[in-house]
Amino acid sequence: MKQITSVQNPFIKSLIQLQEKAKARKQSGSFLIEGMREIELAIKGNYEIETILFLPELVSNNQITKLTDNPIEITKEVYQKLAYRDTTEGILAVAKTKSLQLADLKLSENPLILVMEAIEKPGNIGAVLRTCDAAKIDAVIIANPKTDLYNPNIVRSSVGCLFTNQIATGSTEEVIDYLIQKNINFYSATLQNSTSYHTQNYTLPTALVVGTEATGLSELWRKKANQNIIIPMQGEIDSMNVSVAAAILIFEAKRQRGF
Repeated sequence: MKQITSVQNPFIKSLIQLQEKAKARKQSGSFLIEGMREIELAIKGNYEIETILFLPELVSNNQITKLTDNPIEITKEVYQKLAYRDTTEGILAVAKTKSLQLADLKLSENPLILVMEAIEKPGNIGAVLRTCDAAKIDAVIIANPKTDLYNPNIVRSSVGCLFTNQIATGSTEEVIDYLIQKNINFYSATLQNSTSYHTQNYTLPTALVVGTEATGLSELWRKKANQNIIIPMQGEIDSMNVSVAAAILIFEAKRQRGF
């Protein structure tokens, strides 16, 4: 079994680049996954695993052989240099990124989709992906993406739900064209010209569209929507965290569809 003991090893240096730089992930088409559950979910989600690295003090040979035939054993020093989390699980994988094309989405006959426009914070994207997995919706589409999806913060905050959801990205115009072409009604969560979200019918093919807390959705989403919707709020502020708003809308649609 191959062993790497030095943080100066060229392969380890290239993995540090993957962890830290979106450009390195884009150029190589690879990214790092940390943790046994996340790796197992990535395999289940048909992600191609290139390499698995492990710390023998924490992970048994038995666990490793279930995942790969040729793992790389690393030292604690190397692991700590690569690991993103504070908690130590002792296992990392290098995986191939996916293309994330709208055309690759496989939808059911009556799809329920969440669209996020220009969400920047990885923690928010991860939290939304967890909600979408919990509701088992058809797909998540990110319009005008501002963050590399394979950012370690998204991998971590989604607790592996990056791999369990069908995800695609595109410009706002491309996503709107896609939804119209597929005859999917879409409802834009916005403060302007809106009606209460619970009055709408989400039992037909539906996309729910959310934007950033700071700027909301772009005008095109508001103009083209079947209906602009709002979550009624009785407090002082007029917006809530995007992951919370997404959860409220998604689970109303699920309730209408009988879960």
